[in-house]
Amino acid sequence: MAGLNLHQVHKSFGALEIIKGIDLDIQSGEFIVFVGPSGCGKSTLLRIIAGLEDVSSGALTIGSKDVTHAEPSERGIAMVFQSYALYPHMTVAENIGFGLSLAKRPKAEIEQKVKGAAEALQLTHLLDRKPKALSGGQRQRVAIGRAIVRDPKVFLFDEPLSNLDASLRAQMRLELSDLHKRLKTTMIYVTHDQVEAMTMADRIVVLNGGRIEQVGTPMELYNHPATPFVAGFIGSPNMNLYTGLFAERLGSKTYGIRPEHISITSDDGDWRGRVRHVERLGADAILHLDVEEAGSMMVRLSGDTQLTSGDIVWASPQDGAAHRFTV
Repeated sequence: MAGLNLHQVHKSFGALEIIKGIDLDIQSGEFIVFVGPSGCGKSTLLRIIAGLEDVSSGALTIGSKDVTHAEPSERGIAMVFQSYALYPHMTVAENIGFGLSLAKRPKAEIEQKVKGAAEALQLTHLLDRKPKALSGGQRQRVAIGRAIVRDPKVFLFDEPLSNLDASLRAQMRLELSDLHKRLKTTMIYVTHDQVEAMTMADRIVVLNGGRIEQVGTPMELYNHPATPFVAGFIGSPNMNLYTGLFAERLGSKTYGIRPEHISITSDDGDWRGRVRHVERLGADAILHLDVEEAGSMMVRLSGDTQLTSGDIVWASPQDGAAHRFTV
């Protein structure tokens, strides 16, 4: 395994600058997640690390080696894409070991590495099956196994779970986290899903418009967002964010409060509101309020709340829970 360093990396396509000066240090063995909205540059940045895109300027090192202009095969990386890209006529074992076969590695070495990857991914009992006989989650594990056998210094994942249904995504998040703990290899993972970022990452890199907005652990970003963009992107449901006169009265340019940090009473509070809708999610309920001073506001309550549309309530921020931004 190896660490990775990006220094003032820029990438332009013609006159359009996509990556606008990225500086980032990734420690050996870290699980790093790039997260951000569509078009923020996260997949382009991953492709630059993989060597599938050239940098316009800047430098990239993996371990102690400058790989800025190195070929992908010289970087010691393995990449897992959104698409499984398995060969339908090959067995699971043949798919996992295909890259080693192309490299003309000894048969005994291939068998040993395929067996080890299959054990790590719980695929041993499926080695003789063809891809058509596998579930979506099993196919993605085969694609990951194909990367594992290369013994890379760095694993790169480009939205590998986006083709799976919700239950499989949850299962694969756990399996990838377990895999990282076993392999202790540096992993860089791209997603637009902040739930994946929060549940899997050692540190999250939030990208916006080709720049890094903030880097930190999931709870650092959740509890101490540096900008309104990070505050609104990290957390589900989103933080309530307000600008204009309402925020100015509360002493900030942008005022933020998370739905779970608002208390509701029937007779007194800071902001009077009318219940517009209640989303009942089981253990939780999301209350949508029309607040006279602020407009729309979301509040997270216990799932057994008796409030319904049309009720008049009072909302108040919990002590010390508000976020006040200068932008």
